[in-house]
Amino acid sequence: MTITTLSSRQFNQDAGKAKKAAEAGPVIITDRGRPAHVLLTFSEYKKITGERTKIADLLAMPGIEDIEFDNPQLRDPAQSADFS
Repeated sequence: MTITTLSSRQFNQDAGKAKKAAEAGPVIITDRGRPAHVLLTFSEYKKITGERTKIADLLAMPGIEDIEFDNPQLRDPAQSADFS
């Protein structure tokens, strides 16, 4: 992993260079000589943030419509409880 440091001016003048450098590792962008921002690829960002899967995505289950399912009928219907 290569860490690249660019000034804000360098970043503004050649964003393409910064994006290309981010493929090799993080790019630190400085403002008045001090680190101010970090540029990462999106895949690297997802690794760092621990991309979480949404429950809705898990429940969607693509392809579920192709599964055959027979819902069995209950033989013994529920009855009210006797508390006497």
